[in-house]
Amino acid sequence: MMDRRYISELVGTFSMVFCGTGAIVINQETGGAITHVGIAITFGLIVASMIFALGDVSGAHMNPAVTLSFAVSGQFPFKDVIPYIISQGLGAFAASGLLKLSFPDNLLLGATIPSGSDMQSFLFEVVLTMILVMVIFNVSKGSKEKGITAAIAIGCVVGLEAMFAGPVCGASMNPIRSLSPAIVSWHIEHLWIYLTAPFVGALLGVFIHKNLFDKNV
Repeated sequence: MMDRRYISELVGTFSMVFCGTGAIVINQETGGAITHVGIAITFGLIVASMIFALGDVSGAHMNPAVTLSFAVSGQFPFKDVIPYIISQGLGAFAASGLLKLSFPDNLLLGATIPSGSDMQSFLFEVVLTMILVMVIFNVSKGSKEKGITAAIAIGCVVGLEAMFAGPVCGASMNPIRSLSPAIVSWHIEHLWIYLTAPFVGALLGVFIHKNLFDKNV
């Protein structure tokens, strides 16, 4: 039987990608009914909701960069990193596939596309993910994002970053959130940004957190 933590990551990531990128798709299909602000709020709320729902099971990482950052910090076993990422990938691709089935004529399916240069978006994604990971480490318990404080804090950061940076870089902060719609819609021209920058930002966030709060450093 599949480890319940992996099922939790699959369900959590599916829900995040389905609701978050779904909001982008529906906004396009309805002529802007949801608005950019609504999309940002949707991402923040679904992340908070999944932490409420699944934080006690798997930690509700829903993000390979977050999973890796917990492992690098010594709070999560490296042997579980790949199974977590595979589970997150299955959830994300299931969500993007369902959106493709629901909106077959939509061209991007919520893929993250830079509005400016690739380097601009790369730098934004590094900083955004760094901030996100710093907040996660301050409200999580070990490798688990759980409880009211974590859900609200992390959901607010995701919503905040999507609100101001979304029009510039898409505010992904999450490789798998960008990978699945890019592959399913086959818009992979800028994908390298979102497969690299979040990991760089996450590791930078771990480094800063350890130097600020680890008494052994």
